[in-house]
Amino acid sequence: MCRNIHTLHNFAPPATEDEVHAAALQYVRKVAGMTKPSQANQDAFDLAVERVANATEELLAALVTSAPPKDREVEAEKARERGRKRFAAQAV
Repeated sequence: MCRNIHTLHNFAPPATEDEVHAAALQYVRKVAGMTKPSQANQDAFDLAVERVANATEELLAALVTSAPPKDREVEAEKARERGRKRFAAQAV
């Protein structure tokens, strides 16, 4: 899994189109093995990003859960704390 692709399901507020597109772009970049396609591959690359984004939006709309939505700021703070602990342990 790409480290830059974040969980988008069950957050308040829900994932935006920009977040879904960014996740799709990261996925396609990883699978294609390139961050910037050549002009010859640009159309295929853009189409793949569009299709992955559409599939992601369909998936998010179809998923159901009984868990309460997570707060983005709370989850971001938890991630920052995990990072501080991880990097502090490496510095020792």
